Amino acid sequence: MSKRESAARILSATGLGRLLAWMGSWDGLLVFNYHRIGHADDGDGDDALFSATPEAFDAQVRSLAVNCDVIGPDDLDDVLTGRRRGRFVQITFDDGYRDNFTAALPVLRQHGVKATFFVTTSFLDGRGASWWDEIAWMVKNSALPAIAGNEFFPQRLPLQGLAAVDAAIRFLLHVYKSLPGGAAQQFLDFVARATGSGRLPSGGAEATWMTWDMVRQAAAAGMAIGGHTVTHPILARLSPEQQEWEIGYCGARLEQELGRPMTLFSYPTGGRNSFDAHTHDCLARQGVRYAFSYYGGYQSTRRWHPFDIKRVAIEAALSTESFDSLFTLPQVFAG
Repeated sequence: MSKRESAARILSATGLGRLLAWMGSWDGLLVFNYHRIGHADDGDGDDALFSATPEAFDAQVRSLAVNCDVIGPDDLDDVLTGRRRGRFVQITFDDGYRDNFTAALPVLRQHGVKATFFVTTSFLDGRGASWWDEIAWMVKNSALPAIAGNEFFPQRLPLQGLAAVDAAIRFLLHVYKSLPGGAAQQFLDFVARATGSGRLPSGGAEATWMTWDMVRQAAAAGMAIGGHTVTHPILARLSPEQQEWEIGYCGARLEQELGRPMTLFSYPTGGRNSFDAHTHDCLARQGVRYAFSYYGGYQSTRRWHPFDIKRVAIEAALSTESFDSLFTLPQVFAG
């Protein structure tokens, strides 16, 4: 058990968590980020993208609705400048998975809670697989014992057995994220050959993503919609011109489909090195007001940047105690 989990259980068992919650407001904002709602055995994609089961998500949203002030993007100005005090939480989703509409939206509406959905436009337009789900699919469908050392990594990579499969997926995703932007497709073609699985057949991810009509229905239900690029690259590994296209065309598609400009954005992968000064310049030129990162942390009102609002990852392995500790004492547990 991790130190974080142990501390969370102590808060729950001693009643200290209830005392801290009673003490009142924070000086900041806690932003939770989800990807998929469902069960990891629902498909052949990357199991790590499942943030919560429908039952766990319902319990989490119910807890937030009772214990916190769940806000939408329209409240950010007042909250981040300190004009309003409270226990402010924001819920976001990345990528545009269909289960955000079928599983998450009904829960959000039931509890009267708003969320922001950041969508990758080419996934909705082309219905193709994401690079992380395709890598997972290729590894899971391989009949080969291992990938030999190669130009991308020197060591042999075992592919047989559940633990080896999961480790191989994590490793290949790590390699992909470290590559220059121009090498991404070359690496996917290599993994297709090295696993013997080939590339995911056309239409293999057709039901994975929301349709634009679903996005419009979510917006009509009070949810905010933001951009997450066109193809989900790591922006800082692209040229300024490529970044401009990824952000600009994403914004254009959102405006075409929703009839409103893109003012919210989240960075693919979201680490500190996934965006740079060129990214910020592109966002400003496109009229984006807020952009969200994804490397953890509690967003204090004393020190913040509109293009680097911190978010905390919600993962399926998170216990009820650990989830509750995040909004009980976010300055400590949201790191």
